[in-house]
Amino acid sequence: MKGTLINTATVTAGAAVGYTVGRFLPPSYQQVAIEGVGLVVSLIGVKMFFASKNAVISVAAIALGGMIGAGLGIAPALANFADWMKTTLGGGGHFTDAIITTTVLYCVGPMTLLGCLQDGIEGKTELLIVKSTLDGITAIFFTATMGPGVFVTALILLLLQGSLTLLARRLQRLAKDENLIAEASAVGGALMLAIGLGVLGIKKIHAETYLPALILAPAFAALAEAVQKRRKGS
Repeated sequence: MKGTLINTATVTAGAAVGYTVGRFLPPSYQQVAIEGVGLVVSLIGVKMFFASKNAVISVAAIALGGMIGAGLGIAPALANFADWMKTTLGGGGHFTDAIITTTVLYCVGPMTLLGCLQDGIEGKTELLIVKSTLDGITAIFFTATMGPGVFVTALILLLLQGSLTLLARRLQRLAKDENLIAEASAVGGALMLAIGLGVLGIKKIHAETYLPALILAPAFAALAEAVQKRRKGS
């Protein structure tokens, strides 16, 4: 859990700095900063997507995952939670958008999964420390431009990454299979691109709706591996 605690601390610290600085930044400066972050997030998403070794798996996972997410009502549920937190904590402005955007951004990347697995299985925190640094820096800009909703994201991150760390031993096969990681990373990249497009104001895509694809992608990859092995054995 050490890596997750560090990650939570850096996001909280970054949010605190951003909240303090943001009150003194003119709106035009805030816009420039958030667009810069959106651009970088988009490019990272594109790079991650190209990690896929079978684009058909990624496409199928995203399409089916999106339908499942829509059926489960993930987007409105997360929005309602964010609105409830906004009302409870008295947030304003882009409070809800800040929670949704940073939650997806900080929780879908490959470093989240691999870092938690390494922390839980081997006690290594190096990967999560790198992630913590990146998350803390972006938290400054997101909080400065979108408001204190990022503080709520820190709590969500603690719960999610903590759970993954505790379940690490049951998920260790995933960490050892490059194909499964590649497809999960590709889907995560697509979701990050969706976040980037929204931040840039190009297209509002509810990336959270596609979260089930993060489970489907490695599942489909494992199924494809099993079918391929069976064909070779026959």
